[in-house]
Amino acid sequence: MIPLYHDFAGESVLVFGGGSVGARKASRFADEARVVVVSPAFDDRLVDLAEEGGRSGAGGPAVELVRAAPDADAVAGWVDRVGPALVVAATDDGAVNAAAEAAALDADLLVNRTDVSAADGSAGREARSVVVPATVEDDPVSVALSTGGASPALAKALRERVEAEIDGAGAMAELSGELRAELRERGIDPEARREAIRRVVRSEGVWKGLQKGRSNGRKEAYSVIEEELNR
Repeated sequence: MIPLYHDFAGESVLVFGGGSVGARKASRFADEARVVVVSPAFDDRLVDLAEEGGRSGAGGPAVELVRAAPDADAVAGWVDRVGPALVVAATDDGAVNAAAEAAALDADLLVNRTDVSAADGSAGREARSVVVPATVEDDPVSVALSTGGASPALAKALRERVEAEIDGAGAMAELSGELRAELRERGIDPEARREAIRRVVRSEGVWKGLQKGRSNGRKEAYSVIEEELNR
């Protein structure tokens, strides 16, 4: 499988299953997409998500809870009504999950079936079947981690380790992007520009400067750049 990022802004995600797995999936998409969760009962986290969404925006709740217990035959109707970009099959009923997957594939939609892992091989997953990775973010930097569904516990442990490693990466990304544009405007040769930015992002002094504030980081970066350009 090849990891890709997908923009769900303005899209809907349909989740079948309101337990702990469904709650985790819904919370992953709620910041960006409209999420509809269909289930006969809901994890407390889902209730909280729905209430938070209702309080936070004029556009209505980010998470909509629909109390229903669709059987395998009724799943396709829910897919047609919601019109999602992604269907998440997260129930404890294999037949319902299989029906949700089939309905999504028939409609040319993406599907995330939580009871089948990438470790099961090509026989276990169909085309347009996706894995939702664990993510670590320091905006605008985002790192995705996946074990192919084989070990969510390992994905969580790796995420915690990566969180510490990329602390401050967002500020570095913004600064290096600005410096890159400034060097281009100065007419600096592309290869010299690339090497200067490489030196900046590898400089412990710049990273430490950013921890003290943006202006400190920029000052350290300019020092590194001028040293590189004057070599």
